[in-house]
Amino acid sequence: MGRSNVGKSSLLNRLLGQPGLARVSKTPGRTRAIHFYLADGRAWIVDLPGYGFARVSREMRRGWSELVDAYLDGNDDLRLAVHLVDIRHDPTPLDQQLARALGARGIPALVALTKADKVSGSAAGRARARTRRLLALDDDVPVIVTSARTGHGMADLARAVDAALGAREPASSAGSGTRPPR
Repeated sequence: MGRSNVGKSSLLNRLLGQPGLARVSKTPGRTRAIHFYLADGRAWIVDLPGYGFARVSREMRRGWSELVDAYLDGNDDLRLAVHLVDIRHDPTPLDQQLARALGARGIPALVALTKADKVSGSAAGRARARTRRLLALDDDVPVIVTSARTGHGMADLARAVDAALGAREPASSAGSGTRPPR
């Protein structure tokens, strides 16, 4: 979950080891529906439409928001929400709203700071602390610095996802699937 231009599809492709699985575009807002990917035949990884930066009508944004809210409210078995934030920018009010919404729903979450290859190591450390503070995250909410381009942090992210699933081996392959049964 995250802004329209945060690199959700790139991170998903890298995490699942399947380049081209999720459509990557230079134009924000290309993910306009909920996409389900079956990872290792054991867990559904869900790609939700982004928010904030896409150049679409207010009506379409409202529709995406309603779609995401309905998904979050209608799934009691969600194990983890991965909230993506661009490491180069402070979390936006929409990021803050998402963090509060996940907390209010009791959905376990972590924050993945994306595009770490575009900043220095010291800037990444400052961004991690700033993100934790601006999103008012509890100490038990992990903030993982990642780069889909270089793979930085992807092993840590995979371990966190696997821990949420109660698995021992990292998810490394995926296939596109239809919506999982409720």
